[in-house]
Amino acid sequence: MHDLASDIRYMQRALAVAAGGIGLVSPNPLVGCVIVKDGRVVGEGYHERYGGPHAEANALRAAGDEARGATLYVTLEPCCHTGKTPPCADAVLQAGVGRVVMALRDPNPKVAGGGLARLRAAGIEVTLGICEAEARRLNEPFLHYIQTQQPFVTLKCAVTLDGKIATRTGASRWITGGLAREQVHRMRHAADALLVGCGTALQDDPQLTTRLPGGGGVNPLRIVVDSRLRLPVSSQLAAVTSDCHTLVATSERAPVEKQRQLEDRGVEILRLPSYADGRVDIEALLTALGARGVADLLVEGGATLSATLLQRRLVDKVTVFVAPKMIGGDGISVVAAFGVEAMADALQFYGMTSQSVGEDVMLEAYLKPLEPLFGARARLGGGGVRSDAI
Repeated sequence: MHDLASDIRYMQRALAVAAGGIGLVSPNPLVGCVIVKDGRVVGEGYHERYGGPHAEANALRAAGDEARGATLYVTLEPCCHTGKTPPCADAVLQAGVGRVVMALRDPNPKVAGGGLARLRAAGIEVTLGICEAEARRLNEPFLHYIQTQQPFVTLKCAVTLDGKIATRTGASRWITGGLAREQVHRMRHAADALLVGCGTALQDDPQLTTRLPGGGGVNPLRIVVDSRLRLPVSSQLAAVTSDCHTLVATSERAPVEKQRQLEDRGVEILRLPSYADGRVDIEALLTALGARGVADLLVEGGATLSATLLQRRLVDKVTVFVAPKMIGGDGISVVAAFGVEAMADALQFYGMTSQSVGEDVMLEAYLKPLEPLFGARARLGGGGVRSDAI
């Protein structure tokens, strides 16, 4: 009989180890692995970079001969196919591991239970479902992307207590405090791409780069939805470097000469179909981004783009930083008008959580029911998600 508390503790360690790959492995999943023998950790590792060795291979290398007869904890089912690296399930078998504990199955069609079946067929004891909900939350962009081939969309907003993102003059710096802004830069580091509307680009002339405390961090692909190519050639977003790229999603009717000017600066132009009102078709944009491997998309406004995404239910998750300030009724609202007349027609969110970030509060919630993302075992309780799979 295995000690459930120990299984949970070591899997939580594997989840913490997996986080080392944030911003570095997409569209692959974040995976951590911990190998335990006689009550002590003899090896651990994580998927460190896209195309590099997987978590199991790194942990087995660290454990060496100690892996024989040990228990291996891994946050995602070991792969059973040859891609950029050999199958992890085979490496586990060759190392002589005695037991495997995994958080969840890999929905990748190339795996999809195959790794689990290979281990069990070889006589390895496998325990599945330890910390499942936590593992799903860690990898929510990957799980969504591998099943839909479209990016997981997170809408991020910073608002006052009365739901405003700027004053009536458009001034928005700074609504939130320093710690909340640091958190946003960590979100940028984790994301594959960052999306804004042309209005935000014109009003703020933002850099949209990652600036973590102490330096470092990966810059996401910067995307501007700009149906008429109004982005100035002199803007910060048009300044492309080797580690900071910009894509402008525009309509088929945008001026060719302006496209040439932006392309001369290194900006990539993507012409897409338009809605009836001439705005860029966002569904077509998400499909195009998915085709180029963008699994995790962070949206930073503004009000019109946010309203379009929400009304078309293209948002998966919202992250709202609420500051203890008020602007008043003449401020700019977080989203443009929906035209909702009855409360029954309001958008419903699920699984809302909250936490303090300095003097501000960070709220997170999902636009769609949690079961498709976190599985049938997910339950709401205590303001969050827990797993009863354990």
